[in-house]
Formats: sequence, C-alpha cells, structure tokens
Amino acid sequence: MQLLTTTAAQWAAIPLVLALSACGGGGSGNDTPSPAPPVAGDRIEPYDPSGTAKVATSQQPVSPVASAQATRTIALGAFTAVKGVVSATPGTPLQIGEARSVADTATVAATAALLRWQPTARGTQAAALRFTADGAYGVRLGVLVQSLPEGAVLRFYGEQGAGAMEVRASELQDIAARNARGGADDTTARTYWSPDFSGPQTTLEVEIPDAASPAAVRLSVPRLSHFTLAPAQAEQAFAQKVGESGSCNVDATCRPEFNDQSRSVARMIFVRDDGKSYLCTGTLLNDAASSGTLYFLSANHCISTQAVASTLTTDWFYRSSTCGTATVNPATARVTGGAALLYASATTDTAFMQLNNSQAPAGIVYAGSYFGGVGVGTALAGVHHPQGDLQKVSLGSVQRYSTCVDNSCRSSNADDGTFLTLGWQEGTTEGGSSGSAAFVTFGERRYVVGQLLGGTASCAARDGVDYYGRFDTSYRTALRRWLNPTAAN
Repeated sequence: MQLLTTTAAQWAAIPLVLALSACGGGGSGNDTPSPAPPVAGDRIEPYDPSGTAKVATSQQPVSPVASAQATRTIALGAFTAVKGVVSATPGTPLQIGEARSVADTATVAATAALLRWQPTARGTQAAALRFTADGAYGVRLGVLVQSLPEGAVLRFYGEQGAGAMEVRASELQDIAARNARGGADDTTARTYWSPDFSGPQTTLEVEIPDAASPAAVRLSVPRLSHFTLAPAQAEQAFAQKVGESGSCNVDATCRPEFNDQSRSVARMIFVRDDGKSYLCTGTLLNDAASSGTLYFLSANHCISTQAVASTLTTDWFYRSSTCGTATVNPATARVTGGAALLYASATTDTAFMQLNNSQAPAGIVYAGSYFGGVGVGTALAGVHHPQGDLQKVSLGSVQRYSTCVDNSCRSSNADDGTFLTLGWQEGTTEGGSSGSAAFVTFGERRYVVGQLLGGTASCAARDGVDYYGRFDTSYRTALRRWLNPTAAN
C-alpha cells in the first residue's frame, strides 16, 4: 500500500493481475453477519455544484497558429501488426491501442531537421508536424521533451485544427517533475502523451517567442499510440464505440433515477509506459467540505503509477441522447491534462487521483460515498462504460466478501475480506467497466461503496460474479486524509 502526493518520494507500484475465472471459490458466505445499519457520520453526501464558480462551461478556445508552410507531414501508413481491438481479460483494463515507432522523429536532431519555423500573425514563431497513421481510430503522440525555451507552448489538434488543446513549457516541467517523484525513469517522466482526436491524424505544433532560438527546442516523438478497431466494426468511428457492449446491458439514459450517478462517472483513456492505450471507468468523488476538488476514483489495475496517471483523459456525459438510441449525447465533454495519483493499493484495487485540470464540465455531480460497510444481500448498482460503450447501469446485490491476491480470489468475511462479491440481476460488466463504482441506496441518495476489479459475469454467464474493492477499507486506510481531513485528524 502506498500513499502518494505530488511531493512523495519514489515508490514501487504493486502489480496485481488476477485470473478471475478461478475467483469466488469456497462457500457462499451468506452466513456472514451483516454490518450494523448505517448511522449518521458514516458517509459523505453527494454534491451538485449547479453551475457554481467551481465548474466552468468551457475553457478558452484554442486555435492553431502555424501556417501551412510551417507544417510538415509524417505518414506512417497502415498498421498491419494488429488486426483489431485487443480483448481485455478479467482484472486487466481493456486495451484499445498499440505502440508504433516513428523513425522520422526518433531523435532530437531528426525532429529539429523537420521543423519549418515561420513567423505568426501574433509575433511569435511556430512550426508543426502532422502525424498520420492509416486506419487508426485515434493517435496519441508520445512527445519526449528534453528542453524548451521559456514561453514555449505545445499545441495538439486533429484534422483542420479540430479540438485543439495546448500545454505550456512550465506545465510540462511540472508534469515531468511529478512523474519523476512518482518513480518514473527520465525518459518516461519527460514523455508527454497528447490526447487523441478520434481519427488517423494528430498534429503537434510548437510555438516559441520571437526572440527565442529554435535550437532551444529539444524534443522528439519516438513513438505514438495507434488506436485499433476490429474489422467487423470498421464502419464505426472509435470515438463512438456505440453498440459494442453486450445486449443485456441497460442504457443509463433509460434509468433517469440514476442521473446524478451518471453525471459523476467518466470513461477513461490512458497510455502505459509501453505506448499501449487502454480504457477504464472512473467516478468523481465529493469531499466532506464539498470543496469542488476533482477527486477521482478508479482501479489500481488500471492506473498504478504517476506516469500513467499523467496520460489520463476523461470523457463525461458519454451516454445516449435519448433512451434506447445509439445517438451520442451532444453534451459529451472531454477533459485532458492527466491527474496526480494520490493513493494506489492492490489490496483493495484502488487508484485515487486528483484531476490536474482545474475546470470540470458544467453539469457534473460529485458522488457521495459510504464508509460504514455493507452487508451480504445489500442491493447495489453499477454505472460504467462496458467495452467503452455509451454509459450503462447494472443492478445486483452482495453475495459475500472475498479476498483477491496472487491471481486468485477466495471467500472471506466482513472482518478480513477486502472485496465485495456481486451477482447481477440486471445488466453486467465488461472490459472497459474496470474501476467503475458500485453504489448503495439510502433513502433517495446513492453512495459509492467500491470500485470494480473484474470477474466472471457477462451477458452469457448470468451466474457469474464481479469483485469490487471495498471503499470503507480504502477510506479508513488512506482516503479520509483527503476526503475528510478534519475527521482524520
């Protein structure tokens, strides 16, 4: 178990990849005594900012500044090594992309030779490199930054400048320092992974002050992450991932009673050190002060190091526009900028982060949480993105407590079990659901009680079970330091 802050010392992540097809052995555990009924002070209430200053409707628009003459194209061609989406196995995140080497920009010298510096209309200098990967459903650039002049800005965008975002040299220094403190080697710490733009093209634009020397720009793009899609689904754009989850899943838009929880849950996309990209699900958590701090809960098997947390992008309100349709909600919003990893534990498969972006999309809700413990037989609900699809809701109940370690899970009890074992009556979970929260209902409100490790449940295996790391355990061990520091002291 590790506590991490942006000033923490180097630490070693504890890997835990479970072959959960063997989990859940032993008795049913139904004779385990249930914890006492909920009492006052054992929960943090949800928080709906309702458009307060903590939540912005949008950030200032970003536009490219490099001219066509200042832009050069690096074409990688088709990627034949992978024929489609790599299926997830239980206890691992859903892989959606493969790493590709980029020979043309593998070194600082090679990259510098390709940059065509031109003056801009606002009195700066700019150069751009357009990377195209035929057949990709998203391209994330791994930009290795050695040094940049003061005032430099990196800008990324898709075709015709779509979705442009930027990061300043000072921010890149902060990210690299945070990654290094988290234990990353120098190359990993200095590598900044751009967002993707839902297509085969991503442009890297570099803007520097007029007085700066282009020779001070020392960066390279030795590889990128190429998002893949199965040939049978090639007619669908990756950004939509619509209709790819099992047929038994329940459209979240069809369950309006879960609207608040829906607005707390986001689809996650991140890149690991090897350049491969993955999908999981996470939940925005409120703290006791309702401060609006962007605390974010997911699974340790999704994100367990600071370097990976720095690559995180989140998609909010990614659900159907109306019940039962495959039309994406037009209010869907993406937040980039990564996260600071505050706590990671394999014991409860917990990843607890703070999103770096200071502004969240308007309309989000900070989920409440319950740390009193739930008993066997308690009804729970999951809100998640199976296969990266539009948001779904699953309904089930706690069957027993379990302990999952060393590639296996065993039945346990309320005192020792660090996971809740759930069976589903409606819906299920799939790859991409990893890290999603389970909610318990008290009165008219719902509270997070765990996050998904994985399991054997599916639309075909209705008797399968899933394992959720117990929030009450992680809360008492560490999370209360951030979520409820007054009580923790």
